[in-house]
Amino acid sequence: MLLLCAAYLQGGFNKAMDFDAAIAEMNHFGLAPAGPLAAAVIVLELGAAALILTGFWRWLGALALAGFTLMATFVALRFWEMPQPARFMAANSFFEHLGLVGGFLLVAWHDLKERTHV
Repeated sequence: MLLLCAAYLQGGFNKAMDFDAAIAEMNHFGLAPAGPLAAAVIVLELGAAALILTGFWRWLGALALAGFTLMATFVALRFWEMPQPARFMAANSFFEHLGLVGGFLLVAWHDLKERTHV
């Protein structure tokens, strides 16, 4: 679980420590209002990862990160609009992120299945 959440813990922590860079990232992707969205991303990344790692409403944290990752992937990794060689690298990252989404969906499914069989 820690490895699955590592990027979100690191990302949330780095954004919290350098909030100006987090705002710049939102602006880079054309997301507004940048400040509130950056704050929401920090809370989501750290909060959902904490839910997964503690097991408290693990399914909710996993679904939150699955949804967030899917949306962020379509915002940040639009490889079909990029020229080569950027297209190649972005396409790889795009499909790696889809793998993360699948992993979070499996975590949510397993947690909900476990809760209904208790």
